Amino acid sequence: MATVQDILTHKGSEVVALPTDATVLEAARIMNAQGIGAVMVADQGVPVGIFTERDVLRRIVAEERDPAMVLLRDVMTTAVITCPPEMDLDQCAGIMLTRSIRHLPVVDASGLCGVVSSRDVLAYRTEEQQATIEYLNSYVFNLR
Repeated sequence: MATVQDILTHKGSEVVALPTDATVLEAARIMNAQGIGAVMVADQGVPVGIFTERDVLRRIVAEERDPAMVLLRDVMTTAVITCPPEMDLDQCAGIMLTRSIRHLPVVDASGLCGVVSSRDVLAYRTEEQQATIEYLNSYVFNLR
């Protein structure tokens, strides 16, 4: 059974984190430059929230706020749902679906060790299925 750790091993465990006093504009620029949909928000290195594309739309754009003037501490999501690296991918996908979230920080005994997205889960599952299809095709064609 595939786990969240399998995704982190495949994609890497780098976490982009910004301080609570960074602006939304800074976060948006980093997210765009790195092609990611969320950044962790940390206070003295300790994760205290997450800031996502959804937060930009709901708390900045929809409220007509200036992203250069708004600090992450004022608009980040603080009720962060996390998972352990040994969590089964089906459980991880279920949490994302039922909680309507796209990014899930991964936490072990030493702290934050990565972030997985719904895209990561889908890509991993797709690769698994492709490998299975190729194996089955190879098996069937070798029987002939």
